[in-house]
Amino acid sequence: MSELDELYQELIIDHSKSPRNRGKPAVCDKHAEGYNPLCGDHFSVFLDVKDGIVTKARFDGTGCAISTSSASLMTEALPGLSVKDADLLFDRVHALVTGHDDPGVGPELGKLEAFSGVQNFPMRVKCAILAWHTMKAALHGATEPVTTE
Repeated sequence: MSELDELYQELIIDHSKSPRNRGKPAVCDKHAEGYNPLCGDHFSVFLDVKDGIVTKARFDGTGCAISTSSASLMTEALPGLSVKDADLLFDRVHALVTGHDDPGVGPELGKLEAFSGVQNFPMRVKCAILAWHTMKAALHGATEPVTTE
């Protein structure tokens, strides 16, 4: 395993054991729920958006190490992004975990590059992307729960 792979693995473990921005806020502008029936991951994503900019992002729920760390890292990456850039970041992360990323398109991934190895484990792609689909649903006012199936 390369040093970079080890660093990514440590980052995922850290965010899984000590997720950032976890917990339901008292109030929020946008909210959506997501569920992966195959493995039981279930998350809610809460966003505050002011003047087209994501100002706060939180999540709550339960899931495996990959899905929890993905939700945690997502909530760190979103604040300060426009809705358009949040959508583009979703596209980049989705492309990364499915093995179709184009580094020249969309916002920088930064720590989210940790999920590059997920493409080698197709059953884990849905775990890594659940919170992101849920975030996108929240951004755009979807009322039905998101499912990865």
